[in-house]
Amino acid sequence: MAMPGFLQQLRDAMYPPSRKQAILGLFQDAESAATAGDALKDAGVPDTDYDFLTDSPYPEGSLGEREEKHRLYLYPFIGALLGLSSGIMITAMSQVAYPLVTGGKPVLSLPPMAIVCYEGTMLGAILFTVIGIVFESRLPKFVLGLYDERITQGFLGLRVNAEPEQRYEVIQIMNSAGAVEVKTDQ
Repeated sequence: MAMPGFLQQLRDAMYPPSRKQAILGLFQDAESAATAGDALKDAGVPDTDYDFLTDSPYPEGSLGEREEKHRLYLYPFIGALLGLSSGIMITAMSQVAYPLVTGGKPVLSLPPMAIVCYEGTMLGAILFTVIGIVFESRLPKFVLGLYDERITQGFLGLRVNAEPEQRYEVIQIMNSAGAVEVKTDQ
């Protein structure tokens, strides 16, 4: 029974309450949705406050949305470095902890260490790539926000998080661009 309260606290910590109100405009075609996006940009709504929702992929930038910045390339690099250092530590520490001197050969033998280091590097890079894909995809998403089922039937959605004083202006922009329906979270 204590779990739902904990999950609520976790969600509130990850997504602090905001004064902004969610507004969702539904459009039948991409051109009217792009027109609404351009009008919102011209009205001074920051491009981080609105997003297009579609059931099918559109080429990036075709609706006038912002270019998403990602750092996916860092995850495999960091994972590879951690895997390499883990491989070096595991092999070196085990050979030093249990020295097995045979025929005057050195305790730290590099050819067997190289194999373990290579495998550790690949394992770290692959695991961190998967973790990076999850984080860069913004998963899991605890708060879904305003949504309409008709988006899965071919409509395009334009979700805006607007300040309360911009609410009327945003609704007016969407209606003038040809929105079929405009919903608010209130």
